[in-house]
Amino acid sequence: MRAPIDRRSFLTAAASAAAALLLPRPLRAAESASGFTPAAAKAAATSPLVYVSPLLRDGSESRCHGEVWFVKDGQDLLVVTSPERWRAACIAQGLDRARVWIGDHGVWKRSGGSFRKAPSYVATARIDADRGAHARALEAFGGKYAAEWSKWGPRFSKGLASGERVLIRYTPA
Repeated sequence: MRAPIDRRSFLTAAASAAAALLLPRPLRAAESASGFTPAAAKAAATSPLVYVSPLLRDGSESRCHGEVWFVKDGQDLLVVTSPERWRAACIAQGLDRARVWIGDHGVWKRSGGSFRKAPSYVATARIDADRGAHARALEAFGGKYAAEWSKWGPRFSKGLASGERVLIRYTPA
């Protein structure tokens, strides 16, 4: 026969349960430690492109879409762009969430929307002005896009140094 639970044991258990709710949720089995699904992690390891669309305040996608080079920095994806381009301008306007699709489907306008079938996630976007992050990103871009880097490397490097380009960090939300 089970002993009845006393008030102290009940309150201790209730407090423990409430505290557990405040802890970050455990990763679902379908997610890896990076915050990506296994399919997204695999795509990020092999794809030369991601497709990005800022999310409006109501959570819907904006009409702005685009394919862009990227590199990984831990769980984050990094993109270099002009501060006037919509990717950066949206962040400056407070639209700091985006949907990111990972995979190569060519130019988005000619893809027939096929990029939408690629693994995707919602990310928080921010401009990263840290020079150390810039240096790591430039090195990673040079390794990933070695064939094109003699042309684009100096443009990215000079642009980040002068402010003509910014580094956007997309962190899984």
